[in-house]
Amino acid sequence: NPYAGLVSCLRAAWLSGKTRPMEYRVAQLEALGRFLDEKKQDILEATALDLGKPPFEAEFSEVLLCKNELHETLNNLAHWMKDEHVERNLVTRLDSAFIRKDPYGVVLIIAPWNYPVILLLGPLIGAIAAGNCVIVKPSEMTKNTEKLMAEALPSYLDKDCFAVVTAGVPETTKLLENKFDYIFFTGSPSVGRIVMTAAAKHLTPVTLELGGKNPCYVSDNCDVHNVARRVAWGRFFNAGQTCVAPDYVLCSLEMQEKLLPALREAITEFYGPNPQESPDFGRMVGDRHFQRVQALLRSGNVAIGGQTDADTRYVAPTVLVDVQPSDPVMQEEIFGPILPFVTVANVEEAIDFINNRERPLVTYAFSSNDKVVNQVLERTSSGGFCGNDTLMHVMLTSLPFGGIGNSGLGMYHGKFTFDTFTHHRGCLHRGMGREALNAPRYPPYSQQKLGMVRAVSELKRKGACTLL
Repeated sequence: NPYAGLVSCLRAAWLSGKTRPMEYRVAQLEALGRFLDEKKQDILEATALDLGKPPFEAEFSEVLLCKNELHETLNNLAHWMKDEHVERNLVTRLDSAFIRKDPYGVVLIIAPWNYPVILLLGPLIGAIAAGNCVIVKPSEMTKNTEKLMAEALPSYLDKDCFAVVTAGVPETTKLLENKFDYIFFTGSPSVGRIVMTAAAKHLTPVTLELGGKNPCYVSDNCDVHNVARRVAWGRFFNAGQTCVAPDYVLCSLEMQEKLLPALREAITEFYGPNPQESPDFGRMVGDRHFQRVQALLRSGNVAIGGQTDADTRYVAPTVLVDVQPSDPVMQEEIFGPILPFVTVANVEEAIDFINNRERPLVTYAFSSNDKVVNQVLERTSSGGFCGNDTLMHVMLTSLPFGGIGNSGLGMYHGKFTFDTFTHHRGCLHRGMGREALNAPRYPPYSQQKLGMVRAVSELKRKGACTLL
């Protein structure tokens, strides 16, 4: 296997204990911070070349969010790493019971192309903080960012413990044959299954950050202009290539009639009369992706947008109406600047529609009535939830981010990333003496001994009164 040598070198480094001291982890994280500072311009240029990413969007979503993760980790690492002492019963009252935060060992992080910096470095920050050795594999779809990561990142990090591997599908398949202690994958559910199958051979735990069709319910009772701006921003940010973008709108026919002119207005306000000329609107990542998204325009009827240009992989911000649930645009995650409308009679029907499909990465609900937002929250299931806005829940390092069911398994961001890459090891350290206290648990057994063991070990329900 072409990667066996690299994996065994990293394993040897991990076994040496090099990555365990807090000082070492902090030094590597600070070096990562320098990479973000010194290579910021290169990151903006690479993501512009790969995805036509506007500098504002790249700096906000790739650099700023990454630095937030880094600073949250550096600010709290000493606290996160500490042994967590836990409650003891009568038997262990004189002993030490604690949770030790152990690193897993050698971990693999496979990043996607849509946010090629934050979705590679975000997990890496937590993996380093937890004391692991790491192989990161950037996406081969975003060639310029991949090159930047492969060439620049290793000069900032300890080469004994951290490596960047560039690989297409055949090489990644080979890479996955190696035994890792943890695998963190971001991508599609179909590839997620392949990764999980490879991990199963070694019983390797995984986090899978997948996607799905995120529903966006808009109730009749809302501020139409605010909804239009927030939904348009969330859908068309990064030209719709966002795993948490609102994928389709569920609303009544009356609300659709109000929302369409408001969306047209918002799109013009954001990107001008011709979004193709706007410096603030991105492009599809590749030709195959462009053709796939272009084909989805045949579903329903185009109400806004619909223009395309194959040479520059441009797909205009588009809104589709008269969409049937059986249409192609409703069968797969769109991952492009298309927003289909599906009409429903009321919130009940919207909830049924959502619950009859695979569980999404996020559910959105807009209403001036908090009861309606809470109704959607309480009666649906999804990785995350955001009421009266889009994307913004992802900005908080204090919230866990991850899917459920088809949209993924596991979670990260902030402390949740540290916990993901940490084995929580239950530890009890007892004294060598006081053997007489152990006598009741040893054979030969008797009812009297059982009574004594029960008296010192039993955990009673609170509020239950015992009559002696």
